[in-house]
Amino acid sequence: MEDGYTAPIHRGLITPILIVGLPRTLAFILWTTACAVGFGLQEIWVLPIFFIFHIGFAILTKKDPYFFDVFKFAMKAPRRLDP
Repeated sequence: MEDGYTAPIHRGLITPILIVGLPRTLAFILWTTACAVGFGLQEIWVLPIFFIFHIGFAILTKKDPYFFDVFKFAMKAPRRLDP
């Protein structure tokens, strides 16, 4: 690169999309499951438990916004690399 050349990178391109502190896909999966179990099976006690999960996941996301992306990649990676 030449010295003195800079290109602006907009923050919206590099930051993850969060919904109430969680990555968007995780929030959709978590609360869709909570509503399906809570209202579909009429087990309302599940909703506070999922709220606690939401708070825990939000704390993990606050410490590292890419935690769940790395976790998803680690789950897809092979356990053992054969030559």
